[in-house]
Amino acid sequence: MQHHDSLNAYISQSVRENWEQLALTDFNGVSYQYKDVARKIAKLHLLFEQAGVNPGDRIALCGRNSSQWAVAFLSVITYGAVVVPILNEFKPDNIHHLVTHSESKLFFVDTAVWENLDSDCMGGILGAIAIGDYSLLMSRSRELTQARANLNRIFGEKYPERFGAGDFTVALTRPDDLTLINYTSGSTGFSKGVMLPERSLWSNVEFTIDRLDFLEAGDGIVCMLPLAHMYGLTIDLLHPFVKGCHIHFLTRTPSPRVIMEAFAAVRPKMIVSVPLIIEKIIKTKVFPLLEKPMMKLLMHVPFVDSRLLSKIKDRLTDTFGGNVVELIIGGAALNKDVEEFLRRIEFPFTVGYGMTECGPLISYAPWREARPGSCGRVVDRMEARVDSPDGETVPGVIWVKGANVMLGYYKNEEATKQAFGPDGWMTTGDIGCIDSDNFIYLRGRDKNMILGPSGQNIYPEEIEQKLNNMLFVSESVVIDDGGRLLALIHPDLDLLTQHHTGADELKQIMADNIAQLNKELPAYSQISRFDLMDEEFEKTPKRSIKRYLYQR
Repeated sequence: MQHHDSLNAYISQSVRENWEQLALTDFNGVSYQYKDVARKIAKLHLLFEQAGVNPGDRIALCGRNSSQWAVAFLSVITYGAVVVPILNEFKPDNIHHLVTHSESKLFFVDTAVWENLDSDCMGGILGAIAIGDYSLLMSRSRELTQARANLNRIFGEKYPERFGAGDFTVALTRPDDLTLINYTSGSTGFSKGVMLPERSLWSNVEFTIDRLDFLEAGDGIVCMLPLAHMYGLTIDLLHPFVKGCHIHFLTRTPSPRVIMEAFAAVRPKMIVSVPLIIEKIIKTKVFPLLEKPMMKLLMHVPFVDSRLLSKIKDRLTDTFGGNVVELIIGGAALNKDVEEFLRRIEFPFTVGYGMTECGPLISYAPWREARPGSCGRVVDRMEARVDSPDGETVPGVIWVKGANVMLGYYKNEEATKQAFGPDGWMTTGDIGCIDSDNFIYLRGRDKNMILGPSGQNIYPEEIEQKLNNMLFVSESVVIDDGGRLLALIHPDLDLLTQHHTGADELKQIMADNIAQLNKELPAYSQISRFDLMDEEFEKTPKRSIKRYLYQR
């Protein structure tokens, strides 16, 4: 594959080289070839131009994953405008604020989202465009209205013969040009507009071209992560698109049943997921099988053990479509029991690490090089260091520097100053260590760390991982409760129903779990008491718990 120094050049190359190949499909729905995508992009470029939208202007985008969402996104960045992806799960007042705060001129939006919005709260936009068919939902501009009504005629006049691969054009960009503003929806509760330059998107995609070389033109991909989040956007859309792959979007909520159907139909080589989805598959489809008495016995017989593990690996491979070369997990820490099990059966998985502010990659290693407990090696064109006396053995806040790093937070100089140190280093807010081979080992979030009674550092995520592996525990949050540790526990309701477990019995089981857990913990980090939660913890789109909602 020819290398380029801009993302738009990669997009242009892929469109031209894969003109007749399938590019985007809504699972169980419509499909588009690369030439169809190019034609749609060219039409939207004309619409922007006729409506008076200039390169550098902001265009917001809010809707479920779909082929039309992807086309709108690609249209904005190849025009040279700044795209503002907004998660469709955001509340209406939040969407109003982000569209206004970003100073967006146009707003691509799902009709289902638009029905709950008030256009008067977004006075700066020229108009709103339905993602499904690019019809006008609202217009304040005569030029926009006329351009949309006459778009096919305008397109025909510009390309009177036919629209061919040679007619597809993209904007020229410079490395530090602002390309994307991504509003975070993290576990701290404060939404900040991360300004990502062209170099960040290019560097991330360049890394995937160089290091994820098992993915080739024509390969199928199942995109199940939200495209308005940088993890899904970069690894599940931009990366396969520039390689000429066929991307399948799950346009509905990605339930386990829908995901399994898509894997079986597409048979992807690469699967990109967050831990919660993988853990649910392992815990429901594999772990119960291993708990059967005969299986426990056979697992201790050496020859049978290896054959059994091989069969379990084959079964899990079939669950993922039967063709997986690598499963990439990111967005949060992977449960240690699940990680150990996947390593034991030699399943091709790896854990990466990143953040929105790096668009998103910070570290990754291919599965054969991955190390237990690590989230990979620092990626190309990036540096990382630990703020501690000995970064290999003493945990400290991880700082990063390099091409992937953001320009800053939009209209928030104070937050930008707090994020950056001298010489361009940026704090990740994560605590961990980095070994001599540049592999990163995370301990937890700096903001989540609890100071123990004698000044000890307590990382609640480490306690939660142990607790989440215990009987009837689905998920948990450990918080500081007046100098003592309180565990908030959401039980596994499906398992409780299966075992006909009552409320009193459940309380006793959880008390036993806490007693057992405390035996494994130092005295300063033991749990004093627990509360049972009736509902799942509220989460961000990448399935991290919004911890700030549960602090006392």
